[in-house]
Order: sequence, then structure tokens, then C-alpha cells
Amino acid sequence: MTENRLRARNLGLAPGILPPGPLNAITDVAGVRIGHFTLIEGTDIRTGVTAILPHGGNLFQDKVPAGLAVGNGYGKLMGSTQLAELGEIETHILLTNTLAVPRAAEALIDWTLSQPGNEKVLSVNPIVGETNDGKLNNIRARALTVEHMLQAIHAAKEGPIQEGCVGAGTGTVCFGWKGGIGSSSRALPGALGGYTLGALVQSNFGGVLLGGSALHLSSQKDVSIQEESADLSEKDHPKGATHFSDGSIMIVLATDAPLSDRNLARLARRGLAGLARTGADMSNGSGDYVIAFSTHEAVRRTPERRKGVWPYPEVPNDLMSPLFQAAIECTEEAIYNSLTMATTMTGNGVTVEALPLEK
Repeated sequence: MTENRLRARNLGLAPGILPPGPLNAITDVAGVRIGHFTLIEGTDIRTGVTAILPHGGNLFQDKVPAGLAVGNGYGKLMGSTQLAELGEIETHILLTNTLAVPRAAEALIDWTLSQPGNEKVLSVNPIVGETNDGKLNNIRARALTVEHMLQAIHAAKEGPIQEGCVGAGTGTVCFGWKGGIGSSSRALPGALGGYTLGALVQSNFGGVLLGGSALHLSSQKDVSIQEESADLSEKDHPKGATHFSDGSIMIVLATDAPLSDRNLARLARRGLAGLARTGADMSNGSGDYVIAFSTHEAVRRTPERRKGVWPYPEVPNDLMSPLFQAAIECTEEAIYNSLTMATTMTGNGVTVEALPLEK
């Protein structure tokens, strides 16, 4: 199989009606930074960590409003209850494998306590998401260290990002094919607010690939897409099968629109609609989570603003629909990018093939 990979849009898979940003990535949202650390060792270590930085400053001091949506809660999303309760994020977001969550949390605590201005901090709510890469990775070895987590944070930068078998997506499997990290964005026209919204996913779930999107795609392209995708969608679900594959996905949405945490939670729920469009099972053993945050400076919870009431701009409910549409579209495309950019991988005695792009 060729290892020359292409993003979904280069293959003619361009979900939705809204245009992407210049990079078609979450980093189209100004200030957002992404970093990866990938660990491939011997024949059985295939794992990593991905860091999402909402902005380049001291996040504990300049917290960002955020919302959370849970599709199926079979997962270990650390920090989720305080995020939901207070509607804000005070650390970077780390994505990794299931058994590495505690070390990722320790890294975020170390990072936060070490930042100038945080000398008196006594409580930190680290945000760590995960999926289980135990098929390709010897997850019980717990090979990732706190230092590896910190390397991902230090590597975070603006601009183009790596996708596929990198960072937290190194050992993941999606629809029975090699999954990974994927990203996409949408740029709303001025008449709809002019805001940018981006998604980043760690795909590791089961389902029927394109099951929810084949008709959607074929209605815009050609009915042959539906026919040609049939043999791809049956990898986990041969005809007559009753087994539903477990697995998980972490979806992170970022926008520069000034949103309240309440509307960010509503936005996060639309990420689940994008997941459904791909044909995901969202099965009993799947952890399907969406975190959405706003980078707009005027809605950050700074130390001064936390001392009293302050006025801030907010996109009203009646103008949220374009952002909802953007969240659905770029989540769907990010998942496709995680598949089309991933390469065949062997690890832990198993080989998982990359999605055959020629089909």
C-alpha cells in the first residue's frame, strides 16, 4: 500500500457548505497551538501525546470559557466535572492513551505550578482526554512519562499541524482502519459573523465508515461514491454482522467567536452530530467526548475580571446556527483527515492497514 497520503479534501471529500480556513486546521483559530510527542519503540510501543494550547499565555491566570458534551461516557476525561461546573479551562488540554492519563495530569500540574505568577496556586484542574490504543500499543507497559507529556507542550506551535499516526493518534484504530489525529476548520463569511471554528480529533472508534455520509456525499458528487465506499464500510461490519466495535474519540473545538460557556456546551453537542455523520457506532464501550472553548480575549476570565462583574460581548442564541453548522462540518472532515493521513502500522503483534485511498 502506498504511504503517499492525502487529506480528505484532496480526495474530493469536502463535507458541508462552508469554506475552510487557510490551513483547514484548528490552528486557523488565531493563537491556538498544537504540539505532539510520538513514542515508537521496539515492536510493541506505539503511542504518544497531543497538546492543545488555547493561547500562548498563562492559562491558569487567563482562563478561557469552555463547554463539554458527552456522547457515551465510557472514558477517563480528567477534569471534566470542574469544566462543566465552572464553564472554563485553566490548563492546556492533553490527549493521550487511557493508562497515561495520570502522568499527563501530573505534567499539566507541573507546568502550571512552574509558570511565573502561579507561585501561590494550591489547586489545579488538569484537562486530559484519552482513547485506548491497546491494540497496536503495549498499553500496560505505560511507556509514556511526565517528561514526554511536557515535550508535547513545549513543541506546541501555530501554523500547519501533523495528522495521522502522530502524537495521541499514533496507535489508534478507526472503523477497523488506522486512525489518528485529524483536523479541519471553517471560516464563516462576514454576513454570518466572520468567525473561525476549528476541530481536532483523536479517532479510535468503530462503526460503518461513510454509513452516515455516503448519501450526503453522493448527493454532492456522484452516486458512485456510495457504491465504491461499500467495501470500506464493511471492514468492521460484514453483511449480517451483529457485533458493534467499541472505541473512543476525543473532539476538541476552538473558535474565536465570543461565546458564553453555555453556548460553548451547545456548540460541543454539534461535534457529536459531525461524528454521527461518519457512521460511528457510539457503542456501549465507546468514550465520545467534545470540548469546545473560545479564544476571544474579551471573554477570558482574567484575575481582574474574576474580582467583579464585567461586560463582555456574546454571540446571541439567534446567531448561533452558523457556528453549529461549522462545528458539524469540520468535525466530520477532521475525522476523515485522521483516516486519510494515517499510514499502515504494525505493533504489539498486530498490523492495522491504512484506508486505501485509491478506493
